[in-house]
Amino acid sequence: MWGQEDKVLGVVGGMGPLATQLFYRMLIDMTEASRDQDHLDMIILNHASMPDRTEMIRLGRTEELFQALLKDVKKLEESGVTAIAIPCNTSHLLVDRLQAEINVPIIHMIRETVKSIKERRVGIKRVGILATYGTIASGLYQKACTEAGIQPFVPSEKGQKLVMKIIYEGVKGGNPIDYNDFIKIEGELATNGCEAAIMACTELSCFKEMYRLPDYYIDAMEVLAAKSIQVCGRKLREKEGAL
Repeated sequence: MWGQEDKVLGVVGGMGPLATQLFYRMLIDMTEASRDQDHLDMIILNHASMPDRTEMIRLGRTEELFQALLKDVKKLEESGVTAIAIPCNTSHLLVDRLQAEINVPIIHMIRETVKSIKERRVGIKRVGILATYGTIASGLYQKACTEAGIQPFVPSEKGQKLVMKIIYEGVKGGNPIDYNDFIKIEGELATNGCEAAIMACTELSCFKEMYRLPDYYIDAMEVLAAKSIQVCGRKLREKEGAL
């Protein structure tokens, strides 16, 4: 399909579909391009029927999830992609296992996000983690932040329920979102001294875009898009360089 010199991005998408659509648009908007041919070649595998990641973790069925993801990344590898992006934070619980099974590099959204914070927001000390129960339970963001010398803050149970409501009832469910729920989350972040907060769920990336939230909210999917462009040998638009 492509020559050996071509760099192709593989995307395991559909988790959820709206987030995958936004990820694709980010790639287009963030690439320095003046014609079609300047954009990334890519294969988007929109696996919308993938089992719910948080539910699989809650039920102790991560092996079933792993096998579904493994089938997808192998399919992309066989298609000749250069690198793989998985725009789903919760799935990153299994990325190291997946990477051990294939030769194509998988861009690690969580590590790249924390690395970006460390490099671009020098001196930041405390960051909120807004994510699904599954991502919070995995401890991946907490671990990455701690190793980078950044103190992670996880919302209270009450705050976490509001985060989940926005993710599942609002963005995934396609229902109206009560912005007052988010104001309560913001209040908890401020009260606990957070200097920034990571939108550590791709549905929250959609929420940030819907409401045009400020740069206080660091979009992990935007970081993934930027890294994907760079890995595939393209340049970022200058105005999008500061994540």
